[in-house]
Amino acid sequence: MQLFISLNSCGPLAYKKVDSRQISNDPDERVKKNIEEGKSFKLFDSEKKLSTTYEFASSNELWRATLDTIDFMPLTTANYSGGIIVTDWYSNNQNLNENIKVTIRFLTNEIRSDALDLKIFYKNCDSSNKCKIIEKEGNLSKELKKEILKKATIYQQQAKVKKDKKD
Repeated sequence: MQLFISLNSCGPLAYKKVDSRQISNDPDERVKKNIEEGKSFKLFDSEKKLSTTYEFASSNELWRATLDTIDFMPLTTANYSGGIIVTDWYSNNQNLNENIKVTIRFLTNEIRSDALDLKIFYKNCDSSNKCKIIEKEGNLSKELKKEILKKATIYQQQAKVKKDKKD
């Protein structure tokens, strides 16, 4: 019984004889006919300008602004699809016993004050190389976030001007 139902359901897929003289040589006409008969679908509206939606890191102003802001620090991880950037331990020449590590999580692609989760970790080592790592919320975190958002806004405005010139 199951075999009968299975084989019977393949009926619509059976080969149908077609007279080649009834089929147009013009591909546009064939496409139009198939769409009208429900045998196909349209990906693009032919009257409108074809455009592509893409999501690359270079097109995301917030991502670019973040990388540009912390470009002086070595990166351990920069995963656009995962929405995270982690720097390696960094120390300026003023205090060699203190290093910082920055972790930035992207919560949204919109340029907003709550778009980034920015954490700064401090590693302090004594002369015997015993290190203590702590997370601090302070001015540096706020300054970095503010700088990133400012740059992202500038990049967004530049992209808008560039797009307006194309249109």
